[in-house]
Amino acid sequence: MTDQQGFVLWFTGLSGAGKSTLSEALAPVLRARGRRVEVLDGDTVRTNLSNGLGFSREDRDTNILRIGFVANLLARNGVAVITAAISPYRATRDANRRLVEGDGSRFIEVYLAATVEECEARDVKGLYAEVRAGKRSGFTGVDDPYEAPEHPEISVPSGREPIEASVQRILAYLEAEGLVSPRPEYAAVQR
Repeated sequence: MTDQQGFVLWFTGLSGAGKSTLSEALAPVLRARGRRVEVLDGDTVRTNLSNGLGFSREDRDTNILRIGFVANLLARNGVAVITAAISPYRATRDANRRLVEGDGSRFIEVYLAATVEECEARDVKGLYAEVRAGKRSGFTGVDDPYEAPEHPEISVPSGREPIEASVQRILAYLEAEGLVSPRPEYAAVQR
């Protein structure tokens, strides 16, 4: 068991696919399994680490590479890192994979597979409505590309299964890979 090996769960998917929601549900479960966990949410990172960047391809890449750099620092120190950022470009995600794996940690791409139509129907932040009203342009998945992963380690049918099932899907993978213990140490004695 490599419970203290650091790893990066790289959540990727369109805006509204459920990356933040799933990371918020998964993090406490990993902590209950004895893992040190940090969540690098795309919105929070943009505000605190990438403030001033726009949404050009270069700025998006810079933002995602910064997230990858921080994730790598944490993972190589034994932390389980969850990133929740659209990260629309495959080449940039792959660059982060090379960085993390080059330092000896695991990089696990988790694709929250939801269509633009599904995300637009949710539109929790009202962003798709702004795009349709002409108030926003260069929006990933609508008028700017999103390059879906070709071979993610985990694919989550976002919105088509309960959040608990998505958490279990990820836990099953991590358990099979020896990255988390199969059962929490605090588990109550069975009756």
